[in-house]
Amino acid sequence: MSDVIDVKTGSKAGKIVAAVIVLLIVVIIGCGAFTTVRAGHTGVVVTFGKVSSSVLGEGLHLKIPFIQQVVQIDNRVQKAEVDCSSASKDLQTVTSTIALNYKVRNSASADIYQNVGPDFESIIVSPAIQECVKAVTAKYTAEQLITERQSIGDQMKDLLGEKINSYGIDIEIFNIITFEFTDEYNAAIEAKQTAQQNALKAEQDLQRIKVEAEQTVAKAQAEAEAYRLKSEQITPQMIAMEYIDKWDGKLPAVAGGDSSSMLIDISQIIAQMEETAGNGNTSQPAAQPPVQSVQDGQDTFADEEAAE
Repeated sequence: MSDVIDVKTGSKAGKIVAAVIVLLIVVIIGCGAFTTVRAGHTGVVVTFGKVSSSVLGEGLHLKIPFIQQVVQIDNRVQKAEVDCSSASKDLQTVTSTIALNYKVRNSASADIYQNVGPDFESIIVSPAIQECVKAVTAKYTAEQLITERQSIGDQMKDLLGEKINSYGIDIEIFNIITFEFTDEYNAAIEAKQTAQQNALKAEQDLQRIKVEAEQTVAKAQAEAEAYRLKSEQITPQMIAMEYIDKWDGKLPAVAGGDSSSMLIDISQIIAQMEETAGNGNTSQPAAQPPVQSVQDGQDTFADEEAAE
């Protein structure tokens, strides 16, 4: 009787174990049958190593456990910084840093995974940047690389787009972060700028001196014209009046004379001034006013009465 009970008990235990195993298998298979594609990604389905042409979008999806694998490709904007070394048209060594923002098109996820693999940045993007920078840099001199930086950056971007767009990679932003040159070239550029500044200063000084000289000439011409006009306005009467205005009223001293009073003949002064003005000689010292002794006048008057 006990043997029968043991057999039944063992049979039930075996069934329980089997059921647990089956349940675990179902759970494992069930979990493997679902996959979740993250936001900003696409899922590339690989069945026994073969890449499917269709891709999975964001969210929860079913797949065949142990048979299908889903590889997620990042389709968000990604950034790559690449250091490049190249030579300019005038054979100057140029070291530049390029920053690129790019993204993989959703429709190209399967192709880029199948043909390139998940490490497409180091395989496609970085080498393409290096090649484009070298090709465009070689067309310009070192000085042009500085002065025409925006135009050169646009050319690099266009050339890079032609190379990577065929892989399903789109350029969002292309920036030249730095253009660096050798120390020798930097010193030469600094010396050139200093020379240009000195030349500009010398030119400005020369222009200033020229303007000052022209101002001096103009001032002298104006003064000469004013003097000429003033000379034309001078008349003998004006000269006589000026002479009288400046006379201090002091009579000239007569040597050997007595203390007799002196008389001044104003008419003779004016006549003398008119004669001087008529001759045009205004620089000669003014003549002393003619004087006559009062005593002499009295003697002359006495002689005239005796004669009568």
